[in-house]
Amino acid sequence: MRHGKKFNHLGRTAPHRKAMLSNMASSLIQHKRISTTVAKAKALRKYVEPLITKAKDDSTHSRRIVFSKLQNKDSITELFGDVAGKVANRPGGYTRIIRTGNRLGDNAEMCIIELVDYNENLLQDAAPAKKAKRSRRGSKKKVEETGAVDQAEEVVETAAVVEEAEIVEEVVAETEEVVEEPVAEAETPAAEAEETPEASSEDETPTEDSEEEKKD
Repeated sequence: MRHGKKFNHLGRTAPHRKAMLSNMASSLIQHKRISTTVAKAKALRKYVEPLITKAKDDSTHSRRIVFSKLQNKDSITELFGDVAGKVANRPGGYTRIIRTGNRLGDNAEMCIIELVDYNENLLQDAAPAKKAKRSRRGSKKKVEETGAVDQAEEVVETAAVVEEAEIVEEVVAETEEVVEEPVAEAETPAAEAEETPEASSEDETPTEDSEEEKKD
């Protein structure tokens, strides 16, 4: 009878279930991620995480206990070597379950179970998400920095306004010069026109004298 047994039997006998979890744990340690059903992944998490915690204490006793569960020398070497160094500062939660949808044949819910410290993409995304602790001194510094930044922005804005005003004045001065030059040129033809009649009158006087001399 299964009175009080709340864990998932996974439709297998006890020896079959232990052998399956042992093989899956060895595969997870060697390959760092495996694809399986969600029910098996949850059972595997409870099975493999205590073994990873044991691997932090690299002693003969710990190696014998883990070897009695895994029965794989390559997995023991990898677990007490590379994996133990990666998870040394992590207090628990060594695995992550990522759901990938349902399987086509029997519509079972599938997932990927992986070791957290070996997914570099998620580690890079999570690194900038850390927030600094707030403190009163830090808040004052931030306020002072923001005030300095505002003053600097005001200085830059005023300098930009002054530069724009100077540019406008230069443009206005150039336009005035351009407008004055045609007016001066326009005055010259009128002056010439006024001078020409005088010249003609002066030219006419000698002609009259010459005619009188001829008569004489």
